[in-house]
Amino acid sequence: MSDRPTLLVTRTLPAPVESRLSADYDARLNSDDTQYDGDALVARSVGADAILTCSTERFSADVIQQLPDSIRAIATYSVGHEHIDLDAARARNIIVTNTPDVLTDATADIALLCLLGAARRAKESIELMRSGKWSRWEANTLLGVHLGGKNLGILGMGRIGQAVAKRARAFDMTIHYNNRSRLDPALENGATFHENPEGLLAQSDFLSINCPSTPETRHFLDARRIELLPDGAVVVNTARGDVVVDDALIDAVVRGKISGVGLDVYEGEPNFNPRYLTLNNAFLVPHIGSATLDTRNAMGFRALDNLDAVFSDAVPADQIT
Repeated sequence: MSDRPTLLVTRTLPAPVESRLSADYDARLNSDDTQYDGDALVARSVGADAILTCSTERFSADVIQQLPDSIRAIATYSVGHEHIDLDAARARNIIVTNTPDVLTDATADIALLCLLGAARRAKESIELMRSGKWSRWEANTLLGVHLGGKNLGILGMGRIGQAVAKRARAFDMTIHYNNRSRLDPALENGATFHENPEGLLAQSDFLSINCPSTPETRHFLDARRIELLPDGAVVVNTARGDVVVDDALIDAVVRGKISGVGLDVYEGEPNFNPRYLTLNNAFLVPHIGSATLDTRNAMGFRALDNLDAVFSDAVPADQIT
C-alpha cells in the first residue's frame, strides 16, 4: 500500500504536470477529461487526501460539507477561486490554494490581442480573406481605431492589470485605472488613479477589464455604466464574464456606442450569449488567456508546490484559507 498522499485530479492536465504529480502522489487522474458535477466530486474524493481542481468544477458549500474528513486541501489550477466556497472550506479546516503570478504575462498578452483584434477589425479582415472576396486595396475599407495617444482604462490594477498597462505603453497609450486601493507611485508608472470606477469609464477610449469576480463587480458593466464610456470606445474582457451584462454590451455595439469588443471570457461559458456571433466587430476567443504550454505547466507546478507544502506541514505560498 502506498504511503504517498492520495490526490484526486479533476481534469486532464499537461503531461509534464501529470508526470510530476504521479511521481509524488498516489494520483487519481481523469484520463478522459470528464467534467464532474458536485455528486461525482464527492464520490471520487472518498479516500483522497487532497484535490487538484480547475475553475470548471464548482465546490459549493454543499459539496465541501460532504467531502470526506480525509481532505486536507483543495488546490485550484487557476488564479480565480470564486468556484470554491472559501467560508465552507475554512469551516472544515480545508486549505485552499491558487496559482497567482505564473499566468500574468500570458493573460496580459491575450488582453492586448483582444484589444488589437477589436480595434483593428481582425474578425472581419480574416473573414474577408477566407471568403475569397478581397478584390483590391481601398482607402476606406475596414478602418479601425488607432491605439496611440488614446486612453486605456484598466478596471482592476493587480498583477495582470499592471502587465496590460506595461504592454499598452509600448503603443503610446495613456493609462488610467481603478483599483480597490491606489498603487504605490513607483508601480503606477505615471498611470492616473480613479477612486471612482465611473470616473474611470468617462476617460476610457479603451476599457480593459482585469478585476476579479466579486459581489461588487458582478454585472458591473451594465447599460448605465456603458453610457459613461466615450462614444466609439472599445471594451476588452479577459477577467471574468459575469463582470459584464452581455445584452447591454451587445446592444451598445449594435447602435454604435461601442465600436468593438474583444472577449476571452463569458458569463455561463462555454454557453456564451449567441448574440455575440452576430456582431461583425466582436473579436472572440475561447478563454485562452493562460493557454501557452509554458504557462499551463507553470500553473500545475505551482499548484503542486502548494500541495507539497501542505503535506510537509508548511504554509503554502499561495494559501487563500
